[in-house]
Amino acid sequence: MTYRLDAQLAAAYERYAAKRPHSQALFDQACRVLPGGSTRSVLDFSPFSFRVARAEGSRLVDVDGHEYVDFLGDYSAGLLGHDPGPVAAAVHAALDRGWSFGATHVDEIRLAELVCQRYPSIDQVRFTNSGTEANLMALQLARHCTGRDRIAVFDGAYHGGLLYFGHGGEALQAPFDYLRLPYNDLHGVCAALDDTVDDVAALIVEPMMGAAGCIPAEPGFLAGLRDACDRTGALLIFDEVMTSRMSAGGVQLRSGVLPDLTTLGKFLAGGMTFGAFGGRADLMAAFDPHRGGELTHGGTFNNNVVTMAGGVAALSELLSADVLDALFVRGEDLRARVATVLERSTLPLSVSGMGSMFTIHSVRGPARSPADLVGADQALKELLFHHLVERGIFLAARGFVAMSLAIGDDDCDVFVDALADSVTTIETAV
Repeated sequence: MTYRLDAQLAAAYERYAAKRPHSQALFDQACRVLPGGSTRSVLDFSPFSFRVARAEGSRLVDVDGHEYVDFLGDYSAGLLGHDPGPVAAAVHAALDRGWSFGATHVDEIRLAELVCQRYPSIDQVRFTNSGTEANLMALQLARHCTGRDRIAVFDGAYHGGLLYFGHGGEALQAPFDYLRLPYNDLHGVCAALDDTVDDVAALIVEPMMGAAGCIPAEPGFLAGLRDACDRTGALLIFDEVMTSRMSAGGVQLRSGVLPDLTTLGKFLAGGMTFGAFGGRADLMAAFDPHRGGELTHGGTFNNNVVTMAGGVAALSELLSADVLDALFVRGEDLRARVATVLERSTLPLSVSGMGSMFTIHSVRGPARSPADLVGADQALKELLFHHLVERGIFLAARGFVAMSLAIGDDDCDVFVDALADSVTTIETAV
């Protein structure tokens, strides 16, 4: 089977390349000045990534003229689709007033108020330029406030480019002292924290592991983490950079479990570069010199005009509770339909996720933790990706889907039909 999959994959490479000569030429040009031909490793796939020429709504068009329904949604940052009018209008209006002030301005207050109103754990917030920065700042704040050094993380987790705990992530990890824990194993987590009761400053967790495979926390897991942190004195940090879309107040509002600190990013500024961390007022006071705070938080573009304006427009005009709840339901429905297609297949395929984000795995499942995905058939996953791209569906090469508000019912039908056809085509050739 492996040999036949490899042969199918080689043929898929040939078909892909033959249809995209302009993308190939641009890839060769890019490789002369960009290692690997890009500046964002997650966008790489073989034989080369297509180059986008334009985008509108739920569609991408590459430089060779091929159109795709965009089910990747810029890895969840593109929640609003490719032409959110209110964000564009707000950004243009802000630029007309000038930019790069090197001073405070009104929109940062407005955006902070909107964020604090939405997320029940956030009394006060600080802005950054990415989720990576937000997570690093939250961890350092926790170390400062607790007087402890160790950080509890979950095996396979991704909290940014310098906080990746999967295979190959060690070389670029920020140099903290880490306690690595098994996801969705509350007994193992509690035992490990109890053994290091005076050492751990913070436990950081995604309510659904994103890059590790869209693996949701099982019922009771997040509440158990809250209890364990209360018992041991560690701060609980929810990385809701991706899961903040699951309701108007993220998974914490949906679950009722409140962390001490929350980190945000991705879509909340309407597609502009964005990150944020916030939480209890007594913790955030560490950045307030009027309350005796000793910490400084620099960043030339933390309150940049484009991000602040885009964020205000996105949160005040586009991302209402009703809109996000409807997207959650649409995603749950699509994932159920995907699961039905995969369950009928003879191939080792499954799906996991929550709301409008899910990942197709090349294992039978279920996926309760990253350990359950060890041994996945990478050739099968890559082959399925190429078949979907060939049928005009764009998702991540790892099988990840992040739906945007622009994705409609007809788009979902197209996805399911393309998936069923792709699976049948692979099965027939095995």
